[in-house]
Amino acid sequence: PNGPRWGLKYQKEAPAERLTSQRPATGEPLGAARHHGHMRAVVQRVDGASVVVEDETVGEITGEGLCVLVGVTHEDTKEKAAQLARKLWSIRMLNDEKSCSDIDAPLLVISQFTLYGDARKGRRPTWNAAAPGDVAEPLVDEVVAQLRALGATVETGRFGAKMRVSLTNDGPFTVFVEI
Repeated sequence: PNGPRWGLKYQKEAPAERLTSQRPATGEPLGAARHHGHMRAVVQRVDGASVVVEDETVGEITGEGLCVLVGVTHEDTKEKAAQLARKLWSIRMLNDEKSCSDIDAPLLVISQFTLYGDARKGRRPTWNAAAPGDVAEPLVDEVVAQLRALGATVETGRFGAKMRVSLTNDGPFTVFVEI
């Protein structure tokens, strides 16, 4: 070959070189999604937010607070959920660089497996990196339980339901968090 090729490593073999399609450190296929137990959240500073399921408001916060979309992958743990809850409670995203813990602002927490969607190939995203419902639901519930244990006022969506989320993004101010 005339030069290095992106994402491929050369291995010396007698008598010629051979291209491989594996990551040097792990041996994983190059196309494999790599998610190492990072729970994800899209956190938005809001001036009110609500979630509706089948024409019923199942969660709503008013005034200044955070709307949090939480994604769970296969390797996530209760410890990661507790860590995410602590981050959400203390992150200084509200007006005047305040946190929810500083001013007792509410949070609306909604499960969203699509945060682990992968649209790098083709026209249709894959969801392989998203944890299945029986793994994800208890971990999202753990984030909520840990937030409440810290003293937070938390409203939620309904796991697995088709939800309509409405919010007024204040700023706009949106942050992507991985724990």
